[in-house]
Amino acid sequence: MSTSLVELSHVSKTYNDGNVIALSDVSLAIHPAEFVAIVGPSGCGKSTLLNLLGALDRPSEGLVSFEGETTHNAAQLDRLRSQKIGFVFQSFYLLPNLTAEENVQLPMFESSLGPPQRTQRARELLEDVGLSERRRHLPNQLSIGQRQRVAIARALANSPELILADEPTGSLDSKSGAEVMDLLASLNDKQSTALVVVTHDDRVAALARRCIRMLDGRIL
Repeated sequence: MSTSLVELSHVSKTYNDGNVIALSDVSLAIHPAEFVAIVGPSGCGKSTLLNLLGALDRPSEGLVSFEGETTHNAAQLDRLRSQKIGFVFQSFYLLPNLTAEENVQLPMFESSLGPPQRTQRARELLEDVGLSERRRHLPNQLSIGQRQRVAIARALANSPELILADEPTGSLDSKSGAEVMDLLASLNDKQSTALVVVTHDDRVAALARRCIRMLDGRIL
């Protein structure tokens, strides 16, 4: 395959002065345009692994690199998160006092786009996820599935190379969950955006091209 997009090399992560080992000597490469599922029981290290891939946390040991460049300092991590990576979480994290359109614009304030361009980009993204008519609705005026679609549109705001999704269907019913995963899989296929999904759902994992199983902080 092509050069890796993000790579972990012999990474370990410990908490509480080393008493809790979340990850132990994990090496993993995610390549451009891949669709990867990470599965395993609760507490096995899936979310910690996702946080390291997304530059939300730093390893206790080992190296993390993005497009061949090792991430060392806070400025690098901030730039990666704002320009290269989009995040989709189970709890959505939409700001309740902002409309769908305004929530989608939030990551763009770190870009060079002006207000008219941010508005136009947000409207295009909401159209892509089927929510054009809901762009002026507040989160509490949207269904749970619609909120997750807004979160996906927000994750795409800066045209990231990698989308990281932590249990994106965990709060959804089966129908809404299937629709959200179809949307994510379509984005991966049509836009060649790399997609990494943490999930407990075997149906979600079955959609991925590669499945990584974890147990006790290690990749099996």
